[in-house]
Amino acid sequence: MQELNNRFNEQIIEFLKSSVALDPKNNYKLFSVEDICLLVDKFYPEDFSDKEKTYLRFQLQHYELDVPSHPKLTNMSSIVDLCQGLVETEKSTIYPLIDRLIRLILTLSVSTTTTERAFSAMKIVKTRLHNWMEDDFLANYLIVYIEKEIAERFIIDMIIDDFYSMKERRAQLN
Repeated sequence: MQELNNRFNEQIIEFLKSSVALDPKNNYKLFSVEDICLLVDKFYPEDFSDKEKTYLRFQLQHYELDVPSHPKLTNMSSIVDLCQGLVETEKSTIYPLIDRLIRLILTLSVSTTTTERAFSAMKIVKTRLHNWMEDDFLANYLIVYIEKEIAERFIIDMIIDDFYSMKERRAQLN
């Protein structure tokens, strides 16, 4: 929790805690119709009409009885697996509002994290380099900075070879 608190603001933490109500682990032990409806009201007020919110509650009540007993939807380990399982079993057509909510949750988590990391990295980079760089250089530098876990796997000789093969240079790189 301390790591999450350091990386995310209170609203994101609340969102992550609320989205646990859809987690399929332990045979949907944390599933809660009320918590899911509160999640929709608080974080997705524009994505569901009032009529859809009412219908969602009914879908959730049926879902709670149906999905945990389905042989292909037991022993799921994540919301991603659940989303794929609902499509494979065609339950996504029976519970379209729940499917939409799961997809929104999966999308928001990634987009929020990526955006926060990008702005945080840009703040650090722009401060350190005193705003002298051009936009292309900044964009390229930020990609490497944000994705540093991937960049750490690069081999320097491979980068030099790729750079050298791009076009002829006045001097040899050795």
